[in-house]
Amino acid sequence: MTDNRSNSADSSTYSTPQNGCSHLRSIRSFTLRQGRFTAAQRRAFDTLWPIYGLNMADTLPDYGQIFGRSAPLLVEIGFGNGETLAQLASNQPQTNFIGIEVHRPGVAQLLSRLKERELTNVRIFCADAVEVLTTQIADGSLSGVNLFFPDPWPKKRHHKRRLVTPGFASLVARKLKSGGIFHAATDWEDYARHMLDVLEQCEKFENVAGKAKFSPRPEHRPLTKFERRGRELGHDVWDLMFVRRHDL
Repeated sequence: MTDNRSNSADSSTYSTPQNGCSHLRSIRSFTLRQGRFTAAQRRAFDTLWPIYGLNMADTLPDYGQIFGRSAPLLVEIGFGNGETLAQLASNQPQTNFIGIEVHRPGVAQLLSRLKERELTNVRIFCADAVEVLTTQIADGSLSGVNLFFPDPWPKKRHHKRRLVTPGFASLVARKLKSGGIFHAATDWEDYARHMLDVLEQCEKFENVAGKAKFSPRPEHRPLTKFERRGRELGHDVWDLMFVRRHDL
């Protein structure tokens, strides 16, 4: 169940905020492992990146122009091999999706999936997630942000590298529209409880399941082969869904 171990998650963690605000400090929350392309992945990356890829811009991109339509916009952070994102995009053709991932072989796999399924509602950043959210996404513009099976950094000395921190929660909340959903999932209970605590403390979020509760897996989140295998072995998965408050 490590398909989406977010190599791509983010380049920074944050100091604990006193009033919902926080400051970046440069601690990597991912290990940049570019990996080796197979010949097929290289071909996919070289031929399909110009179609689906997005490069970092100096100004906010116009996603209505990029997608050729106005539609709800959803971001998936650390999409791994793209299995879940491709399925979501196929199931929700009315939504525009932006995937963020730094592991280029995984990007190539998603590119191939998009081509095979003839999907036109996905674009990809191969870049740091916080940098993308900060500089390439307008405040209040997203209908949803997904973070599925990020790297849990299980060793205590590495906990500072975990992506979900008070500052990250504030950043995501700022980018979501009122009523937008942040949806996270993990198969590490310790990280699940860490994320639950962090998100509960962010005043801009409200727990969809109720205070201090996890959400049941919604039907729209596809089960990956890794998750199905883990469930067969008795492994648990924790989903967290938080809505951006309308009044803050």
